Amino acid sequence: MKVTICGGHLTPALAVIGELKKRGIRDIFYVGRSSTMEGDNTPSAESTIIPNINVKFYSVPTGRFQRKFTRHTITSLLKIPVGLVAALLILSQERPNLVISFGSYVAFPVVAAAWILGIPAITHEQTLKGGLANRIISRLAKRIALSWPDSQEYFPKEKTVVIGNPIRKEVLSVRKQRTSIPVVFVTGGNQGAHAINEAVLEIIEELVKKYEVIHQTGSSEKYRDYEILAARVSQLPRKLQRRYTLSKWVNSEELAQIYSRASIVVGRSGANTVSEVAAVGVPAIFIPLPWAGANEQEKSAQMLVGVGMALVLNQERLTPKRLLSAINSMMAHLDRYKNEAKKAKKLINPSAAEQFVDEAVKLVNKSDEI
Repeated sequence: MKVTICGGHLTPALAVIGELKKRGIRDIFYVGRSSTMEGDNTPSAESTIIPNINVKFYSVPTGRFQRKFTRHTITSLLKIPVGLVAALLILSQERPNLVISFGSYVAFPVVAAAWILGIPAITHEQTLKGGLANRIISRLAKRIALSWPDSQEYFPKEKTVVIGNPIRKEVLSVRKQRTSIPVVFVTGGNQGAHAINEAVLEIIEELVKKYEVIHQTGSSEKYRDYEILAARVSQLPRKLQRRYTLSKWVNSEELAQIYSRASIVVGRSGANTVSEVAAVGVPAIFIPLPWAGANEQEKSAQMLVGVGMALVLNQERLTPKRLLSAINSMMAHLDRYKNEAKKAKKLINPSAAEQFVDEAVKLVNKSDEI
């Protein structure tokens, strides 16, 4: 059995790749983006990580349907048919039995090419309200796996199954460790978050005087946050420098180790980060991405605010002083937040990756019978 995986949501894809390999399915290749975003030549997370886990990687030069007009809009639209042709060539060459999609604009030409070639496709939706690309993809896919029951209204119901969000086994197996001082994990997800990095830059000395800080910045060549933060920290006293760990990326094993030590998480509230902090029971301060489609990050964050394990600091109100105040406030009441965080584990299906692969295998078997 040969499987194509595509899309821009890498975290659940890694969980599913792990489950496929566990079942002896190793003939896998990935189709994704070569760069992080338009106007920034920074290599994408998938182009960096996927080859390192012994999975062949193809990049597709496609474009997206944009919600607002920018200087990239026309170029992006013109790239869509280019992406479709490229996807057709890749799938015609590889001839997979199945395409697994994790949404985003880069998955659309791959699923469309699969539909043209008669290859069955299954897509996964992480968010509460389906993204634009996945709503289009759902018309071509044979099966749509959802993270949340409320998402069913946005997709053809006869195709949907609710399984939850696949989480990497390394994260699911996290066991909390004691630390000598509280640990703050700052993350913007695979792409990083420039606004959060800027705020942390201004308060880094105040933070490391009280806490250990582990900071994943992303690797944007446009903003160079990693380099700027490294330079700033090098100016601190040696003792304080040792309390700050800086990285562009963290792999699955490193992330599990960080979660095992983290007292709180500060970051975006993408579906994958929300699922992970709920699974490991780490309180969080969320700064939702303001332009996320359908305000999805705000809605995801509010789920954990409702449980009592999270705070939301909207980006329009984000200042270094407010971020520092929010961190200090959560740390002052950490026991309460940690107790509430235990409830959030009930929101997570730890078997989501296994159930997703079950659905995928059934789809291939059904196709073989026809």
